Parts: sequence; C-alpha cells; structure tokens
Amino acid sequence: MIAQKIISSLISINSIKINLKNPFVWASGWKSPIYCDNRISLSYPKIRDDITAQLVSKIKSSFDKIDAIAGVATAGIPQASLVAKELNLPLVYVRSTAKKHGMKNMIEGELKINSNVLVIEDLISTGGSSLKAIDAIKLRKCNILGLACIFNYSFEISKTNFKSNNIKVVNLCNYYDLIEFVKTNKIISSKEIDFLKSWRKNPGKWIN
Repeated sequence: MIAQKIISSLISINSIKINLKNPFVWASGWKSPIYCDNRISLSYPKIRDDITAQLVSKIKSSFDKIDAIAGVATAGIPQASLVAKELNLPLVYVRSTAKKHGMKNMIEGELKINSNVLVIEDLISTGGSSLKAIDAIKLRKCNILGLACIFNYSFEISKTNFKSNNIKVVNLCNYYDLIEFVKTNKIISSKEIDFLKSWRKNPGKWIN
C-alpha cells in the first residue's frame, strides 16, 4: 500500500518522530507526541523522487484542468516545485505574510486571473496556513481546485475548516495510516497506540 510505504520511508529518515514521554511543542503551543518534518525527505533523492511521483499520480487522478501550482511557504514550496516540474505547469508560492518592501507581494510568481490553481503543502495540521494561502490566491481572482499534501494529521478542526470552505483535500498518507504502521510493526505498545488515538481527537489538550 502506497500510504504505508511513504510512512515507512518517512520514519526511516526521522522525518516522522514519535515521543510520548517528551512531547514536541508546536508553534501554536500544542504539545504533540508526533512531529513530522517532510523537509528532511528532500535530502534523500530516492525518497524525494518517490514522494513526488506519488503526489503527481494522486493529483492526476484527483484533479482536472490545472493551470498553476501554488506552494505554501515554506515547506510546501520545494514539494510544489518538484510537482510543477513533473506536470510542466507554472509555479507560484504564497508567503505567510506580504513582503514589507519592494512590491510587497504575498504571492511570488505570475498568476493569471481565472487560473485554476492547485495548492501544495508538505503537511496539514489545523489547515490554518493553507486557508490563509488559499484566501490570498482567491484575492487574485483565481479558482482553487483543491489542496494536495504528503501527510495529514486528520484533525477534526482541519476537516471542518476545509469542508466549510469547500476545499477538496488529498494526501499520500495520514494519521490513521501512521497508527496502522506502528501497530503492524509493533513500534510502540498497544497502550501507547490508544494514547495516540485519543490525542488526535483533542490535540489541544495534553493529558499524558
């Protein structure tokens, strides 16, 4: 299964880390037993190429008539670049905030009015940064086809956010795939797996 292969690759290079005793603290302040940094995969050509190939395949089977690819800063930019190259499509990227000098752009690159844009992220947690980028693209009078990413935490808040904004989301693997992988390969105990399952339901509250 593709999702399990991707999870296996990411764990093998420490792109995905699991630590239930000393949680990782996100920028949001949330404490998490999982940390996913897909930028590490860029340093491993075989894994990088496999991820790109699978993203391209998923995109081709999920979206039609794409005019441009948009990467979300910062980790989504290299993934978007690789995908855009394979699909031979124009590339832009969306900053987290507009530049304070020069043209004061939030979107870098040429994006034509009425373009059908596919957004690329490396991962999705709450979906906040993705939706901010999507809003910036919409202000350019473009159409959002959807969003593709490598890993999705599958939080209820992100599902609600994307659904309320009518955004189609596809991913190569998600939190459920990760749980299945660590369970099948006996990487952590059944008790720890139960904790991972409960944490996903209320990630803003650390109870361990």
